[in-house]
Amino acid sequence: MDNKVDFGSLMVKVSVYKDILSNTVEYRKKWPELLKPMIKEVLNEFVVQSGIKAEIKEQDKIDNLESVVLDLGRSSSGISEHMDDTDVKRTMIKSNGALIYQQLFNGKVMVMVSNPYIEGYGEPKEPITLEILRPDELKPVYISRHLENFFKSITEWEDFDDDQPTKTPIGFQPMHLGALTNESS
Repeated sequence: MDNKVDFGSLMVKVSVYKDILSNTVEYRKKWPELLKPMIKEVLNEFVVQSGIKAEIKEQDKIDNLESVVLDLGRSSSGISEHMDDTDVKRTMIKSNGALIYQQLFNGKVMVMVSNPYIEGYGEPKEPITLEILRPDELKPVYISRHLENFFKSITEWEDFDDDQPTKTPIGFQPMHLGALTNESS
């Protein structure tokens, strides 16, 4: 009896696994050498050119899980709560939003948007993931695109209204829709 086991396709999976582990080591090396300085440089250039009030923050307490954040800071929301039986008002603070470049456990970079929120007025939403990139995929032009997405998102938040645009049918209307429209007139 032959006790040899054929691990054929399993060996392919093991090879892929080893490649991924090797990639993780290489990706992690690129964060301090290339990515973090490049992200900070592009974000700083944006802040200078735009004149926007923002701070570039580096969070590096945990090796290989670092982040670079474009933080728009906090401000008064303009909303204040009247305290019972006093003339005192409690101002509600607004977090103005952030664009986050977070190094993942495998060395890839997750790009997220943290929308504004008002403390004491609802709960902040989870950050929105824009994309996850391998280090060699993250280029200055993508950071510009991330900034566009970030400002689109926070502008929509600031300009929120719940009015739904009315939908007007375009083109052919089935008979029953036309009849409903005429009846409601």
